[in-house]
Amino acid sequence: MPIVAQSNETTDWVSRYADEVIEASERRAPGKPVVVASGLSPSGPIHLGNLREVMTPHLVADEIRRRGRTVRHVLSWDDYDRYRKVPAGIDGVDESWAEHIGKPLTSVPAPKGSPYANWSEHFKAAMTEALAELGVEYDGISQTGQYTAGAYREQILHAMRHRGDIDAILGQYRTKKAPPKKQQKPLDEAEVEAAEGSGAAAEDDGSTAAGYFPYKPYCGNCEKDFTTITSYDDDSTELAYTCDVCGFGETVRLSEFNRGKLVWKVDWPMRWAYEGVIFEPSGVDHSSPGSSFQVGGQIVGPIFGGEQPIGPMYAFVGISGMAKMSSSKGGVPTGADALEIMEPQLLRWLYARRRPNQSFKIAFDQEIQRLYDEWDKLGAKVADGSVLPADAAAYARAVGTAAGELPATPRALPYRTLASVADITGGHADQALRILDELDPERPLGSLDEARPRFDKAEAWTLRYVPSEARTVVREEPDTELLGSLDERGRESLRLLLDGLDSHWSLDGLTGLVYGVPKVLAGLAPDAKPTAELKAAQREFFVLLYRLLVGRDTGPRLPTLLLAVGAGRVRKLLAG
Repeated sequence: MPIVAQSNETTDWVSRYADEVIEASERRAPGKPVVVASGLSPSGPIHLGNLREVMTPHLVADEIRRRGRTVRHVLSWDDYDRYRKVPAGIDGVDESWAEHIGKPLTSVPAPKGSPYANWSEHFKAAMTEALAELGVEYDGISQTGQYTAGAYREQILHAMRHRGDIDAILGQYRTKKAPPKKQQKPLDEAEVEAAEGSGAAAEDDGSTAAGYFPYKPYCGNCEKDFTTITSYDDDSTELAYTCDVCGFGETVRLSEFNRGKLVWKVDWPMRWAYEGVIFEPSGVDHSSPGSSFQVGGQIVGPIFGGEQPIGPMYAFVGISGMAKMSSSKGGVPTGADALEIMEPQLLRWLYARRRPNQSFKIAFDQEIQRLYDEWDKLGAKVADGSVLPADAAAYARAVGTAAGELPATPRALPYRTLASVADITGGHADQALRILDELDPERPLGSLDEARPRFDKAEAWTLRYVPSEARTVVREEPDTELLGSLDERGRESLRLLLDGLDSHWSLDGLTGLVYGVPKVLAGLAPDAKPTAELKAAQREFFVLLYRLLVGRDTGPRLPTLLLAVGAGRVRKLLAG
């Protein structure tokens, strides 16, 4: 039985939500497709925290599909949101972009040199490609397209007719102070901003001096939303507004006018009802008392006749080895960034194995090697049947979807080994193939393609995220001074290593050799269990080899390094 077909027998968090969503869908909309939803604002780089907004409903939707049900995953591109501020550190963007603040994202120019039509399309593109590689199936909807085509006209007119009711609901929260939230650790400003997303949760709710209006027009002159509604007539739908920036004003018929949108706290529940959403997660900024998700739950039924979705709050996604994420800062790690250095299966697994309310980190530093080791061990347990059910479920959701398994590396060699080889060879494919071919003489690697794409991911990580001072440069000539200073024990250790090279020339063989030399020197068998004293002797021996081979006290794993350097060059550098 294929692994992707086994998850419906488990009780992991995805299955539990799938059960709840199916039950709610049968009650609310029997016979219709199950609808789950995500929303992303392409206001800047769509970071790995935002990706959780998509992966959480995707995993639930995919589980429901595995059970043979029809599911629609609505991904709303909130590209009709206002451009709030100029993100720092984005190539092709300077202070002049500040003149576009207040315009819809689809009316803001793309960064200089971009092939895309506008700001929104530029930042959507990388996310779209990442979601395709991750195997995420969704129905993308542009909110610019929806609003400017008049798709929500009846909903807008209805909200305006019931603006007094909406105002009364919002009024219950305007003066309330949210109770202090219990935190396991203090949150710094960067973490809060990373969770904030587009900033929609902080937008004004439609209050003006002339009364409450849940609608915001974009100016007909400057295209910005620094507008104030001065009057509205329910019968004729005539709406008058003025622009606080350019002074432009006009009177329009809202029944024919498509250049504006509902304020966020009304827009979101309107779309829940419009799309029939059963499940949609939200970040911490939308889930606190008085915020968008909570207030939307009070609006969706009385105003739009819908029901609030099942909506778990999802926690932060941190970054190991880089500054904390923030959607307003340049250089924010995105899904595309992560997929440059890790296979989609690993990235899917990181989101699948943790409940939405559990935070976790995605590694861009040395920690990625440990994550890959953990992932490979999990695969081995799945293969031999020793895996726990919840771990098996997470693995199944990582390696594929209801449509089938994702493309995988044919020979999944250890990531840390591939990274070491890429580091040592500096991008020379022939050299890399030679080393990898010698890792296991009984299973030679016929082509580098057998190790791809994992090898390419490891190479990208080495080139982009390993500091230049930590890169490995093999000596050209022997360190004669160090060789000449060795005592008899040091010289004997090198002799034992060199004598064993030919008979141990494989990854496993060299591993046994470099660990075994200090044991033999101590009068023990090469497979003796190490003691504290023996471990100290091994570390001393390893440091000597690193100094003679690369001029540092540390480096790639010695067996991999020896294979990479080659037997002839090793003899030259160690024998002098």
